[in-house]
Amino acid sequence: MSTSSAATPAQAPRFLDLHVVQTLPYSNVNRDDLGSPKSLTFGGVTRTRVSSQAWKRPVRMAVEETIGEKALRTRRLPEQVFRELVGRGWPEDLAALAGAQVIRSTETKLALEKGDRTTASLLFLPDSAAPALADIAEEHREALAKALGKAAAAKPLLPKDAVHEVLRSRNGSIALFGRMLAEIPGAGVDGAVQVAHAFTTHATSVQADFFTAVDDVNQWAEDAGSAHMNTGEFSTGVFYRYATLDLRDLAANVTSLTGPQAPQTTPAGTEETADRDLDTLRELATAFATAFLGTVPGAKKTSTAPHTHPDLVYVAVRPDRPLSLAAAFEEPVRAREHGWGLPSRQALSEYAARINRLLGTTELPYAAHAGLDDKSLPGLGAVADSYPALIAGAVAAAYPARGAVEAATA
Repeated sequence: MSTSSAATPAQAPRFLDLHVVQTLPYSNVNRDDLGSPKSLTFGGVTRTRVSSQAWKRPVRMAVEETIGEKALRTRRLPEQVFRELVGRGWPEDLAALAGAQVIRSTETKLALEKGDRTTASLLFLPDSAAPALADIAEEHREALAKALGKAAAAKPLLPKDAVHEVLRSRNGSIALFGRMLAEIPGAGVDGAVQVAHAFTTHATSVQADFFTAVDDVNQWAEDAGSAHMNTGEFSTGVFYRYATLDLRDLAANVTSLTGPQAPQTTPAGTEETADRDLDTLRELATAFATAFLGTVPGAKKTSTAPHTHPDLVYVAVRPDRPLSLAAAFEEPVRAREHGWGLPSRQALSEYAARINRLLGTTELPYAAHAGLDDKSLPGLGAVADSYPALIAGAVAAAYPARGAVEAATA
């Protein structure tokens, strides 16, 4: 597989753009508050839409399964610590106090609710956070036991700095997707991943499905018949999906990883540390790109099984700024004898060639595509044999050498 010309210093990789054209059959993978497929008006017509958060969650789940590092978004951190300590043999009243103390000892605006078992704000932490906080409680069990049932239990009893260190900890999932946690200084993480709302390249309409459920027990009764009737709403279409990975932000997040997932066994700045960070960057970028291509939101999956894969994927490593190609479909694609798929892929190729020519970025560090078409799409760079090969080439171009980490964060 060939790619565009090699990057010069002025063309240092900065963003990895992923463009996907994917067909979804009769389905409703993302519903609004009334149960109808989400929609938007674009180019004067109504399209079916899948929100970024609906697709981002299964992507994150797939990434975490691949890298073996989970992050949990929850308000139940005190409850987690409580259950961890009970599992270690603590009395329930003392474990409950310790769970509340991991929040009370932060001396921040984090508030407790529901009997001190939940927090008012959602926290997004590595799954190792609760055991780590339980370890801190173990070290101060005597002080907690002395305060149990007394006025002192309402005061901070655990070391603030140690608790903050756990709440500031991050892993690969958080390095990719970011975290908003303003209550703890230094805990916020700017996500390296940006995901757009997916939408159909053409006009769509909602399709109703009337269904009934039969009562299996009362089939011999005089009033035998349907026990439940309702109508579901679905749609079909060819979707344009887009995401970009900020290579500089990911490098910065990786070099500042803290917590049990990132033991600092070598001094910062050494060759061994640089190699480890570079391996992590490549692993995370590969896991994200693979998950973005290979996942579908799970709503209504048991009744529609919409488990398709992309018809076309175009990947570009850009030196300047990310570039969505959504405008390629501002004019809705018209179905031909081959449907919407082929003209959608052609429209993407034609628009990419024109916009890159206007921007003066026809020579990119990496630009290639893979898909169903027998012939290459000239606006989308070189042709890769498969999606894994396409991703491997992009990641190699994004992080080509040991110095990429230092250059990206300079």
